[in-house]
Amino acid sequence: MLKELRPAIVVLVLLTLITGLVYPLGMTGIAGALFPKQAQGSLIEKDGKVIGSALIGQAFESDKYFHGRPSATTGPDPKDATKTVSAPYNASNSMGSNLGPTSKALADRLKEDVDKLKAKNPNAAVPVDLVTASGSGLDPDVSPAAALFQVPRVAKARGLPDQNVRALVEAQTEGRTLGLLGEPRVNVLKLNLALDALRS
Repeated sequence: MLKELRPAIVVLVLLTLITGLVYPLGMTGIAGALFPKQAQGSLIEKDGKVIGSALIGQAFESDKYFHGRPSATTGPDPKDATKTVSAPYNASNSMGSNLGPTSKALADRLKEDVDKLKAKNPNAAVPVDLVTASGSGLDPDVSPAAALFQVPRVAKARGLPDQNVRALVEAQTEGRTLGLLGEPRVNVLKLNLALDALRS
């Protein structure tokens, strides 16, 4: 019986080593050599200190900064570990809200968010990505329309001319990947860093 099992055991061990050890380590090494920045998490540094990643959004609250998409991620409640609380852009708990189009809670939140945004820019339609969370809850980008919608608020808060802030948004807008994939987008963290540099 051992004679019949030996080839199966040898194949199992070999495939486990190849697919579970050799291949992942090889791909990690190749990725690190060819794409070192991306392999390390696309980290963004300022003054030698890591301040974020180009791949994960951050919560910006101040009117002096552009805001990203809402994030539905949660984290453990510090007061009661059996419960969760809202924790925007919690990378360890990537998820959507799971609220569907018939959800009253979602409809109420959307109405409230749209009303808040309309109060700050009543002359423009609110872009949908400023009030809806992405499927991961970690999206670092907004559409160019969402960034341009925020220009009057940011320009007023910083005492800058609207056209200067608008030009900055247009300069930070990335096109489709390879000219075909995805949609034009603006990375919110990179835009806010450029905004800080513009002021100084």
